[in-house]
Amino acid sequence: MKKSSNPYLKHLFVCTKEREQGEAACGKAGEALCEFLKSYVELHGLRGKVRVTRSGCFDLCAQGPNVMVTPRHVWYSKVEKDEAEKILKEILS
Repeated sequence: MKKSSNPYLKHLFVCTKEREQGEAACGKAGEALCEFLKSYVELHGLRGKVRVTRSGCFDLCAQGPNVMVTPRHVWYSKVEKDEAEKILKEILS
């Protein structure tokens, strides 16, 4: 086993879990949010500093889409795509 420090300043985990039709889930909205965040990171030269990763269920489906940020230990729920830029600016300040 090799142990090392986290190479990223921030790591965002975005729930993209799909559920049965009619059940609350982050699903497609989480997927769109994840893609937007990844594009923003790339466009603003944050690659290597900020990592955006698809995640499985956080078990808060009715509050989705959900984003967890480490190492800040911050959780965002009901995140709309137009709020994603605000989240990145906030966690990087």
